[in-house]
Amino acid sequence: MKKKVVITGGSGLLGRDVIKEFINHGYEVLNVDRQYPKEALCRTVITDLTNLGEVYGVLADADAVVHLAAIPVAYSHPNEVTFENNVISTYNILEAAGNLGIKKAVISSSESSYGICFSKQNLTPQYVPIDEDHPQLPEDSYGLSKIVNEKTADMIHRRTGMQVVSFRLGNVISPEKYENFPEFIHDPEQRKTILWSYIDTRDAASAYRLAIETDGLGSVALNIGADETSMDIESKQLMETCFPTVKDFRKDISGFAPLLNNEKAKKLLNWQPVHKWRDYEKM
Repeated sequence: MKKKVVITGGSGLLGRDVIKEFINHGYEVLNVDRQYPKEALCRTVITDLTNLGEVYGVLADADAVVHLAAIPVAYSHPNEVTFENNVISTYNILEAAGNLGIKKAVISSSESSYGICFSKQNLTPQYVPIDEDHPQLPEDSYGLSKIVNEKTADMIHRRTGMQVVSFRLGNVISPEKYENFPEFIHDPEQRKTILWSYIDTRDAASAYRLAIETDGLGSVALNIGADETSMDIESKQLMETCFPTVKDFRKDISGFAPLLNNEKAKKLLNWQPVHKWRDYEKM
């Protein structure tokens, strides 16, 4: 019998490739979202994830859950709306999954939790590449919601033993978005607050699957980013131009080395991002 995975937010930008990844590896997939996808890859159930009863219903016979659904950026909604939606929906997913005896969950955190992305005070990284031990110092309700969600994951794991992996995603890029890269690859200022990170939706999708298939992870947060920056300017020059006061380099950042450290995810999940923007968009 196929294992069943419930994917929340499968109608969104990242969801399409996550659904494809699980289907292509033999899973039964249920998409749970507030809207139907443009391309119907599996059954979709329209669900309000802030309603705990509805969440219990859609998770009732699942083996695992991948939680993508969220308000995806700061300041697109009133601050309290972003916080309430993202925190309550994640709490409900993990609460229901843990109580139903589901053993594996992956939730979507963000590089924004480090605080630099949406900072109004021009926060700079304390060191680069940023790894999972870097302080999380958000000024916005979106970044705060991600920290709360990671703490919820820790709590549910302690109580139920359910494995919960929290992905601190870099800037999510679907293949069709590569055509936009020439607009910014020579302008360091445009993407400095995300440290020029990106992650191809297909590489993220493989990480989600591996996080479900890997055992013994407990509750852990992992950076998910590409093995390069999104820029055609070398990383040392990017740092000198935009963050000249940062002098603590924890790894070699020669060439186009990423400034969001993905080594922990690669090690724990046996994961390797393979898609690079230079292979798709000529400079």
